Amino acid sequence: MSDAKTPADFWFDPLCPWAWLTSRWMLEVEKVRPVEVRWHVMSLAVLNEDRLDELPAEYADLLRTAWGPVRVCVAASEKYGPEVLGALYTALGTRFHVRGEERSRETVAAALADAGLDPELTEVMESTAHDEALRATHARGIGLVGQDVGTPVIAVPGADGEPLGFFGPVVTPAPKGEAAGRLWDGTLLVASTPGFYEIKRTRDAEPLFD
Repeated sequence: MSDAKTPADFWFDPLCPWAWLTSRWMLEVEKVRPVEVRWHVMSLAVLNEDRLDELPAEYADLLRTAWGPVRVCVAASEKYGPEVLGALYTALGTRFHVRGEERSRETVAAALADAGLDPELTEVMESTAHDEALRATHARGIGLVGQDVGTPVIAVPGADGEPLGFFGPVVTPAPKGEAAGRLWDGTLLVASTPGFYEIKRTRDAEPLFD
């Protein structure tokens, strides 16, 4: 029997609480299914930069603060290798979402330290030096699903060997144990069905972080 694990590429923006919950679910999936998550950066700021005037003012203002953390993630990946992104995302998400800390330079520096990385990487938050790399990793993820979705994007190898990408799932709270595995199984089933595009219902709960 093969011990090979299925790679699951996961594109995240640390700004999004829903993506954070999906990422915590994926960590549970790794425990109960032969899956290995590989972390990548996407950017809600890049995704929405040409339509800020069309968005609610509060969300548009939030997106203007979204550049800094993703720039830091890309810079960390370039300095240390992409394998550090999982720990850095966990550190950022814990501070942003679980603890409700401000998305400030001080918080990002503390998250870098939590992940064992150089806090001085916060220097790139206001710089465009890494934006080309940021746009490239964003394009790889969003190119699998189109412009009408957000974060997270997940991709697994399809039956034809090509990446099978999808947005979501959006779920709260993050399922644990075998419940996480069953959701993974069902997600792959619908995502791999030719011509399948969407299941959706109105959200009636806020993100629950436990």
